[in-house]
Parts: sequence; C-alpha cells; structure tokens
Amino acid sequence: MPAIEHAPHKDGDCFVNYENKVFEDVKAKPGEKALITFHTVANEGSVGFVNLLQATRLIRKGFETSVLLYGPGVTLGVQRGFPRLGDEAFPGHMNCNKQIVKILEEGGKVYACRFALQALYGYGEHNLIPGITPINPQDVLDLTLIARRDNAFILNSWTL
Repeated sequence: MPAIEHAPHKDGDCFVNYENKVFEDVKAKPGEKALITFHTVANEGSVGFVNLLQATRLIRKGFETSVLLYGPGVTLGVQRGFPRLGDEAFPGHMNCNKQIVKILEEGGKVYACRFALQALYGYGEHNLIPGITPINPQDVLDLTLIARRDNAFILNSWTL
C-alpha cells in the first residue's frame, strides 16, 4: 500500500487563488439597465439560483435590474415551504425564494407571466412571492424588446 506523505487538508485551506481577479470590476453608468430572463424550472438545477445571484450582483453594480419569469421560470416566483409556507424543509430549500426577496428589497423588479402561472402550472397570482408583478403573456416579448431598445445587458437563463 502506498504511503500518503502530506498532511490532510483542513477547514480554511484554499485549493485555488480566489483573490486573483483578472478583469476590472465593472460598475453601471447612470441609467444602465439589465434584464435577466428565466425559462427554467425552480430547483431542477443551479442555473436558476446562480442567475438570481447574478441579478443581485447587477443591482449592487448599479444596474436598474429586472427579472423576467416565464414558462417554467414562473415556478421560481411561487411561494413555497414545508410544512408551512416560508419553512425551510432542509438547508438551501428556500434559496431561490430568499434571493428573489433580496432582489426586490434591493430595488430590482421581478415580473411573472400570467399565462405560464395559470395555464401551465395551475397557480394564481396569490401564489407569487409578494412584490412580484404578474404580466400579460404578450408583455414577455415587449419587456425583452424594451430592454433591447434601451441597450440593456440581457442574460437569458434556459434549461430543458
């Protein structure tokens, strides 16, 4: 059996140089906007949560930030919890909900498509996290076109 000749790693050790930032820390110029779109199922992968973190970061960089939940993305904006609404059944269970609340508290706007909410997933507007604005399905395209017209940074989140 081969001998291990180094001490085991311990909490607090680093495997990478996380302090080495390669690119400048970009900040928004006055009036710059960002739109993050979500066509992803809540809690089915990391893309929803990661891009909610990106939305929060864009707000903190000074961008007027909007989040668009459409298709399966509306499931990110539904109130959840177990056994009661707001209860975290296990650590991380409420990450997306908590991040959406943080986005709203920090001045971001969150929109959810009414068609996807009701027709696709059987939810009503009362199921949304307070502060999310329900929109007409035709507004999904118009919100994106407005962002394009305004030269906003657009990040599209898709998963199948």
